Amino acid sequence: MTEGLLLLVGLFLPLFPLSMVFNEVFQRIRIANLRVVLLLIWPQIGLVIAHTASVEIPDWVIFWALGSALLYAFRALALREVGVWTSFIATSTWAILWLLMDGQTDFSKVALYALALSVPLALLVLLSGELEKRFGAAYTGLYGGLALSLPRLSGVLVFVVLAIVATPFFPGFSVMMAAIIGLSPHSFFAAVTVAVIWLLWSWAGARLLQGIIVGPAQDEVKTDLSLNGTWVYSVILILLVISGTYSIGNL
Repeated sequence: MTEGLLLLVGLFLPLFPLSMVFNEVFQRIRIANLRVVLLLIWPQIGLVIAHTASVEIPDWVIFWALGSALLYAFRALALREVGVWTSFIATSTWAILWLLMDGQTDFSKVALYALALSVPLALLVLLSGELEKRFGAAYTGLYGGLALSLPRLSGVLVFVVLAIVATPFFPGFSVMMAAIIGLSPHSFFAAVTVAVIWLLWSWAGARLLQGIIVGPAQDEVKTDLSLNGTWVYSVILILLVISGTYSIGNL
């Protein structure tokens, strides 16, 4: 694999500092539906390029990917704007795909891994849009108590964040376990680093939820997520759980 091609793949499976390109593009796009499309196709482009070029990944790229994932997972802890949090967690999760590509000849399996990591992030983008419609911005700490004032929106938000941070029974859990299992025989340090990244995601997700749904109810009444919208999100989440449960059995 030439250095130029490596850098091109590193643009779409973000390696720092190439990752700044995706984050800049994501922040410049203000339309939620376009952000959803970007999240779903961005890593797939990198996988297609890598597969077409029959990539053999050097060991040092694996550590570059781990460093990038760790950096963005750590930075997500301090973020308050939901959109920026989403893009940073996306950058961190997609860097993990380098580990799953290493020695993996089944392109469709890695593509499904990327989709499993991207779909919950796309759902969060849509929920962020719902918050912006009601409050003018999607920030943690700006408003709280949504669990009492907007229970349907809060409930969906909690499960979406659980899916993003790879909680058991969601597909991301199988992706992370596959990364750890694949690394363990070769590098204990790398496997532990993946576990630390996973822990940081969970911590960042807890902080995000704490700043939005915990606390006293809002004095100003806002319209909750519609029943139809709640059902749509619920069906997608149920499908993610089913697929995640199935994938656990294939580990």
